[in-house]
Amino acid sequence: MAHFHGSSGGHGHTHKHTHALGPAQARAVLDRTPQSKRLWIVLVLTAGFMVAEVVGGVLSNSLALLADSGHMLADVGALALSLVAMRLAQRPPSSERTFGYVRMEILAALLNGATLLVVSGWIVWEAWRRLGTPQEVDGPLMMAVAAVGLVINLIGAGLLHSHAGENLNVRGAYLHVLGDLLGSIGAIGAGALILLTGWTPVDAIVSVVIAGLILLGAWRLVKEAAGVLLEMVPPHIDMEAVLEDLQTIPDLHDVHDLHVWTLTSDFVALSGHGVLHDPTHHQRILDEIRSCMEKHGIGHVTFQLEPERLHQIARPEKAASD
Repeated sequence: MAHFHGSSGGHGHTHKHTHALGPAQARAVLDRTPQSKRLWIVLVLTAGFMVAEVVGGVLSNSLALLADSGHMLADVGALALSLVAMRLAQRPPSSERTFGYVRMEILAALLNGATLLVVSGWIVWEAWRRLGTPQEVDGPLMMAVAAVGLVINLIGAGLLHSHAGENLNVRGAYLHVLGDLLGSIGAIGAGALILLTGWTPVDAIVSVVIAGLILLGAWRLVKEAAGVLLEMVPPHIDMEAVLEDLQTIPDLHDVHDLHVWTLTSDFVALSGHGVLHDPTHHQRILDEIRSCMEKHGIGHVTFQLEPERLHQIARPEKAASD
């Protein structure tokens, strides 16, 4: 969990909390039906064309096509993994797993990103080998297969684009499809240049460019998924601004032990402690905290208000200084 301590200081607590998703939060996290339907369509399209691209790559002796078909094989696995993770994430919380399996989607995103890194490395290695020993490539066949792939990948990317920004798991699948789309464009360009000039090394060069583009997207995905698993503060949350807003709430004092993290896509949580001088303001302060945090995109708030008397017992050194 990401840690942030207020300027008023913090102190150690050992609390045992049992969290469970509320009905509204559970629906928000678990309702992935539109996304799963689109993933299924893209999976079928990708698997069907992958077979055709392997055949076309072998017949044309094109590394760009074979690299793209290898990437598409990884895509089939990535899409299947995304669907399995999405299915597991829909399981309701239990007494043993109070958050359910919602983190499975983040694990799938991390694995998909790692797979893309490996595929990129393989493409670069094979391209380097071929640059040392240029091979004959059938440009027209390469272009024809790549053109069909371009249409398939445009459909797949279009289906997933609208959900890629809201779900890390879907974004992983989308990046795989986008990599295929770039591969198809590159293969068409390389095939046209080979057809016009006969310069076959362009096939390997285009493959390296494609690998570089895939690598950038994969690294961002791995970094973001790892950040969620390490319970770091989400990039769009300004902890200084969160603390400042909490400190402006009347009758809420000494905000400390403040934590913000992402449980899964669309689900940002906060926990914290504060001192309450007047117990009659308890409910009002809690309502103001929740309202304030909603402005920061934080939907799940667990906040403990400590009576001043108990707070001074827990922190005798501060009470003495006061």
